[in-house]
Amino acid sequence: MNNQVLSVPEKNTPFFCSWSGGKDSCLALYRARHAGAKPARLLTMLAEDGIRSRSHGLTREVLQAQSSRLGIPLLSPSASWSAYESVFTDALHQLKKEGVPAGVFGDIDFSPHREWDEKVCALTGLILCLPLWECSKLELLDQFLALGFKAMIVTVKEEKLGREFLGRTIDREIIGEFQRMGIDPCGENGEYHTVVVDGPLFSAPLLLDPGVTVVRSGYCMLEVRVRI
Repeated sequence: MNNQVLSVPEKNTPFFCSWSGGKDSCLALYRARHAGAKPARLLTMLAEDGIRSRSHGLTREVLQAQSSRLGIPLLSPSASWSAYESVFTDALHQLKKEGVPAGVFGDIDFSPHREWDEKVCALTGLILCLPLWECSKLELLDQFLALGFKAMIVTVKEEKLGREFLGRTIDREIIGEFQRMGIDPCGENGEYHTVVVDGPLFSAPLLLDPGVTVVRSGYCMLEVRVRI
């Protein structure tokens, strides 16, 4: 088993990005690509129905549209929570067989997530890369915005944020609001999730139309669909 952990993959190394569709995985992808590594796949886990992602509740349609604009193929297996780890590691074995030796994850400072990343990469002999690990969250957000990325809030944790934040774009004003409210600026405690719709990696902006708001397990989620 391989327990190697890097910040970014070495130059010209093919890698997959564990892709939530949100700002952190996008900035991790950017940093790895900017370092000269070669993105080979986006990997997103879907729920059992194969319709929405496990992490951010984004539809396969939205994820596929991101994939198309990024020019990186999407791998999107479906799994229940109980089968999540085994299905994820099966996907990593598949990627390694395809000649992808490294994985990029967008975790920042939540240790249980890093431990899980280390576990699945060690089980499959892949190099783990954590471009954002223990970086200043405000500096990460500043870089994200300075580069020209745009991300929309699509999920809020009801006990932390009101529904009025759904559909808003991450900008310096909203970051200031989060700080005044005592909210983690990057939402590392699950306060909110985003979908990235534009930026320097995108060939064209992703236009989304808001739909209904649904409530699942204490989270308010804004359904979005790709504009035809």
